[in-house]
Amino acid sequence: MAQVPAADAPPDTGTSDPLARAAGIAGAATLTSRILGLVREQVLAALFGAGDQMDAFLVAFRIPNLLRDLFAEGAMSAAFVPTFTAHLTTHGKADAWRLGNNVLNALLLITGALALLGTLFATPLVTLYAENFAAVPGKLELTVTLARVMFPFITLVAIAAAAMGMLNSLRHYFVPALSPATFNLVAIVFAVALTPVMPMLGLPRIMSMAVAALVGGLAQVLVQWPTLRREGFRYRPVLDWRDRGLRQVLTLMGPGTVGLAATQVNLLVSTLLATSQGTGAVSWLQYAFRVMYLPLGLFGVSIATAVLPAAARHAALDDRDAVRRTVSQGLALMLVVNIPATCGLIALAPEIIRLLLERGHFTAVDTTATAAALRLYAVGLVGYSTTRIASPVFYALGRSRVPVTLSIISMLTNLGLSLALVRVMGFGGLALATSLAALVNATLCVALLRRHLDGLAGRSLALTFLKTGIAAAAMTMAVVGVNRSLSGGAGDTGTVVQALHLVAAIGAGLLALALTARMLRIDEFTSLSAEARKRVQKLLDR
Repeated sequence: MAQVPAADAPPDTGTSDPLARAAGIAGAATLTSRILGLVREQVLAALFGAGDQMDAFLVAFRIPNLLRDLFAEGAMSAAFVPTFTAHLTTHGKADAWRLGNNVLNALLLITGALALLGTLFATPLVTLYAENFAAVPGKLELTVTLARVMFPFITLVAIAAAAMGMLNSLRHYFVPALSPATFNLVAIVFAVALTPVMPMLGLPRIMSMAVAALVGGLAQVLVQWPTLRREGFRYRPVLDWRDRGLRQVLTLMGPGTVGLAATQVNLLVSTLLATSQGTGAVSWLQYAFRVMYLPLGLFGVSIATAVLPAAARHAALDDRDAVRRTVSQGLALMLVVNIPATCGLIALAPEIIRLLLERGHFTAVDTTATAAALRLYAVGLVGYSTTRIASPVFYALGRSRVPVTLSIISMLTNLGLSLALVRVMGFGGLALATSLAALVNATLCVALLRRHLDGLAGRSLALTFLKTGIAAAAMTMAVVGVNRSLSGGAGDTGTVVQALHLVAAIGAGLLALALTARMLRIDEFTSLSAEARKRVQKLLDR
């Protein structure tokens, strides 16, 4: 099994494997971030509901956020982490720090130029993206203004992503995974404190969230910097375009941008088509995806965060067997958490949305629409997570053309499905199209990665999938049974009662899942449970 010791991890007690431990560290921090993210969505739903201002903000933020995901976090991480890890493994820290400074300064120049261009050409960009907003007086103009304010977010988050990549390569997982929590915390504070002030300044209330995006991006950098300095990194304003490592990163970033683009471009297509579905459609899809992103970020992204540096270290040492074991183990860990998560989201979507969001300007109609979208997004949860784990490994193996091809196939699949399903199912068809495209992308990704690695423990993964499916079915029956027995008049009950009902249903489901997993001897579930118990015990000991 691949050894992935983590600097943030407690000493190994033999109760859990290293990859589960590293994923658990990232997952603990990610859980904090996702909880704050849900609180942020609750605050936004209460303050703005699913109205025109919220639609405008989401579309305006989608443009710089898409560039962030494609260029800064997605492509840069896929290109930078394997290269930085290889330098660190074979040449030491001094050489790695030199590469880190070169990459940081290149990112400052490139993303700064993109932010400037985005600001200058915000009007045609937004018009191209959300032309239908012009039908509502002032909505398109508001979207353009918000986009101009938020374009510098690209540069801030690019620096944060570079810092995260360096720390992950150094086996620090907790602080980098915690950094998005600072963004969510800033958003919550600014929403509550600044939103009432904006009209006094002659600005729309939603402007508070545009300002929060910039401050939150800066906070993501600042929270990681002390740990990076303790490791010995010192920023230097130097940029050597001839540096071999920098050229390698930039060379990989081109195909990397396309290779990891599928999910974000698919969401972009969904948002674009949703602007034609009337007021609220953009917001319903966004709220649903954010709720679905809790298990995706907590399990899929956390496991991918642990897998990529480990796979890159083994690839740098030309240890193909260790790469295969690491990826196989990461996929198995992902299956045992995301299959039950998918079933849980589908079974409890209305109850989850009602409890989390239905208050203030967010009505029962919004709950019904958002829950429908959540169920359809949940279908693709395993697909999203599989791609996040498997796709970056191709870059560590020097096979950058493969994820590029797969991403193009996924985007074309999504476009075709979206155009077809939106006519039949409305905005819900867009969520289903995104999920189906993710599953297609994941299936092809695993099949080709298996070929490049001469196998991926296929029988073991198939058995894990089967066992987990059985355990998830038992969990779902328990959840549905308890939920039905408690659901009489649930829509009219208070928040506390709704929360107790949901906790009871989830608790019954987790108990059924744990018992079935124990009976079926699902090893990955045992590893994750041991890691979770260790984390809880550590908190109690404090």
